[in-house]
Amino acid sequence: MTGVRTPDQSLVTNAQAWIGFGTAFAIGWLLHRQIDLLRLIERRWLPHLLLAITLILISFVLVGAMTSAPGALKLPFGFATLRLVSVILYAPAIWISTFAVIGLALRFMSGFSPTWRYLADASYWVYLIHLPIVMALQVALSQLDWPGLIKFGVLLVVALPPMLASYHLLVRFTFIGVVLNGRRAEKHLLPQGGIATA
Repeated sequence: MTGVRTPDQSLVTNAQAWIGFGTAFAIGWLLHRQIDLLRLIERRWLPHLLLAITLILISFVLVGAMTSAPGALKLPFGFATLRLVSVILYAPAIWISTFAVIGLALRFMSGFSPTWRYLADASYWVYLIHLPIVMALQVALSQLDWPGLIKFGVLLVVALPPMLASYHLLVRFTFIGVVLNGRRAEKHLLPQGGIATA
């Protein structure tokens, strides 16, 4: 098993998930209003991106080496050393990838867009309800002998419309929307150039 152990085995969240995901949440919350730091991340999007790609590729190689058959690779060091290097690189890979994505978004997507605003508002609801929908589709698609990328594309195309529809019809203009997004959205007609206005 690699990465942070997800809290999907019981209703009691494991300590690893609390630390891993809780730290990310706390730093995001603290960073939210630090304009100078956000501008620094924006300016450094390219070095962050290049370093993130490098670390991710190294991580894939290490995982491949650790999961290969014993003796398949002749390494001058043991499995424990390989795992230690993998663990040491994993955290920086996550954080630098996060900074790269934030920097890219700030650099190229910071202008106002009704479509992006709508999807940002819907994202938390989609996150909350996606698991049973995605799991059901995974079970259905697992019976088909299709390439993984095709299955992934089909899953997105089939899952997203009902999730977004449920947000628009059941959440966006209700008390649930206020809880999730911090404000009540006003009902407007759909604009010609986007999904909906705030």
